Amino acid sequence: MKVAVFGLGYAGTVSAACLASGQHDVWGVDVDADKVSVVNAGASPVVEPGLSELIAAAVSSGSLHATTDVGLALEEAEVALVCVGTPSADHGRVDLRHIERAVGQIGQAFATTAPPASGLRSIVIRSTVPPGTIEEVVAPTLARTAPAGSNYGVAMCPEFLREGSGVNDFFNPPFTVIGADDPLVGEAVAKLFSFFDLKPRIVGTRTAEALKYACNAFHATKVSFANEMARLLRNMDVDSREVMELFCEDDRLNLSPSYLRPGFAFGGSCLPKDLRALLYLARVNNVDLPMLSGALQSNEITISDVVNSVIADGGRNVALLGLSFKMKTDDLRESPNVVLAETLLGKGLNVRIYDPIVNPTRLVGANRTYIESKLPHLQRLLTDSVGEALEGADMAIVSSTDPAVVAALVATPPPSIIDISGRLGREVEQVPGYSGLGW
Repeated sequence: MKVAVFGLGYAGTVSAACLASGQHDVWGVDVDADKVSVVNAGASPVVEPGLSELIAAAVSSGSLHATTDVGLALEEAEVALVCVGTPSADHGRVDLRHIERAVGQIGQAFATTAPPASGLRSIVIRSTVPPGTIEEVVAPTLARTAPAGSNYGVAMCPEFLREGSGVNDFFNPPFTVIGADDPLVGEAVAKLFSFFDLKPRIVGTRTAEALKYACNAFHATKVSFANEMARLLRNMDVDSREVMELFCEDDRLNLSPSYLRPGFAFGGSCLPKDLRALLYLARVNNVDLPMLSGALQSNEITISDVVNSVIADGGRNVALLGLSFKMKTDDLRESPNVVLAETLLGKGLNVRIYDPIVNPTRLVGANRTYIESKLPHLQRLLTDSVGEALEGADMAIVSSTDPAVVAALVATPPPSIIDISGRLGREVEQVPGYSGLGW
C-alpha cells in the first residue's frame, strides 16, 4: 500500500519507518524541512534505539521517503496516517489545531491528487485525541475542505509506543485497535497492519479514541500507587521493591481484568477496612497518600450517583435486588448496597429488598452486628421473591444477576431499571427504562 504519514515527530517517525519495513511505500510529511532532510538522508530526526538503522534500510530500499509536499505524499495513497501533536492548552484542554490543519490539508489535496486504485482513501488519526474528535472535528473538516464527491473514510488507530522501546512496541503491540464506523475503512486499515501476526480489533471510533486515555490514566495510577506504597513502607523498614515484585506475581487479581469492570462501589470485609488502615498508618507516620485517600472519596461518590439518580427519577417505591457486597455470599459487612438502602430509607423512600442468598435468621457474628446497626428492620424490608419486591415498584436497582432476577426484569419490568452490576445481559439492557451505571 502507499501510505502518507503526517507528522515526523516521535510517533510519526517510528510508525513510518516500521510500516516501510513491512514493504509498504511510505511517505512521511512534515512542515519542518530539516526533519524531512534528515529522513531522506537515511537518519532519524528523533533518538530511539534501533530507529536509525530501520530508517537507513528503508530509505536505501526505496520504501521510505519524506517530503513537505502534501500532494506528492497523497498521490494514489490508500491511507493517510495523522501523527501530529495534540498538546495541552488552558485548563488541560487538548489543542486540536494541528489535527485540524493536517486534516484540512489532506482534504484540499484531494482536488489535485489521483485516488488509489481501490478508489477509497482512508484518513486515520494516530494522535491521542478526546472521544468524539473523529465525529466532531475530523469528519466536518474533511467535509468542508474535500471536493464534493470525494470517496474517503475516517478511522482512529491509537498508538501504544513507549519512548525507548518504540520500535519493539510497534512490532509487538499488546493489541491493534481500529476505530472505524465504515467496514471498508476498517478493512483498509487492517490491511495496513496485516504483516503483524495479530488480528486487529475493530471497534467504534469513540471507543478507540477513549482507549488510549484509559490506558495512560491507569499507567499513571500504577506509578502513583507504587510510589505511595513506597512512601508509607519506608517508615516501617520494609523494602517496597520486594513487596511490589511479589505483588506483580499475582496475575489472577493484581495484574488481570479483575476489578477493572465498571460497576458499583467496592465493599466487603477487606477493601474498605484495609484501605482505612493504610491511611491511618500514613497519618501517624506523617505521610500523604492522596491517591489512596481519593479512592475512598471516589467510592462514596459512586454511591451518591445512584442515590441522585433515584431522587431525580421521582418514584417513591424502590426494589433493591441484591444486598450483599458480592453475588453468592450473604456477607453484608460494608456492602455498598446496604449503605445505599440505608440512604434511600433516610430520604423517605419505600425500599423492598430481594437477595436470593441473604436470610437474616442465619446471619451471625460481625455480619449480624453490622446489619443490625445499619438496617435494624431488615426482616421487614426483605421479600421472599423477586416478584414480590418488584410489585408496585417505580424503580429497580439491580446488582444481583440471579437467573430469577433477570427473568423477572424481562417479564415484568418496572418503569425504571438501574443496572449497577453491568452483567445483566442484552435481554435486560433492551427493556424500556433500562439504564446502566456509566454505560
